[in-house]
Amino acid sequence: MKLDINAKFSSYPAAAQKQLQCVRQLIFLVAKENNLNTVTEALKWNEASYQVKGGSTIRMDWKPKDPDVIKVFFHCQTRLVETFKEVYPSEFDYEGNRAVVIPLNCSIQDSPLGHCLQLALTYHSVKHLPLLGA
Repeated sequence: MKLDINAKFSSYPAAAQKQLQCVRQLIFLVAKENNLNTVTEALKWNEASYQVKGGSTIRMDWKPKDPDVIKVFFHCQTRLVETFKEVYPSEFDYEGNRAVVIPLNCSIQDSPLGHCLQLALTYHSVKHLPLLGA
């Protein structure tokens, strides 16, 4: 993990750190399983950001104003969150057309988040398909 992201995660409560690490690991796993290009990891807008060539940027963060959740952000001008709402209407809470809200006590492995991340990481090759090919 890059030092700046590690420092950012370390500034959060332990439960938030654990959940963010789980999402981070899932991003790298999904990229590997789908033979995608190298995942670029950086801080953007002071949030952990992940992208592969041909994909849409994924960001994630924890905020003190919403202490019981982390949020996984997607580019608001894509159809990603709109599609997630259609395919997974009750599996997640959403923040507008830009974020999936993940409770700190939720098991990431038991959720369809991996599929959502896959759609984001392959966005430019699936954006022309109905429901992004979901």
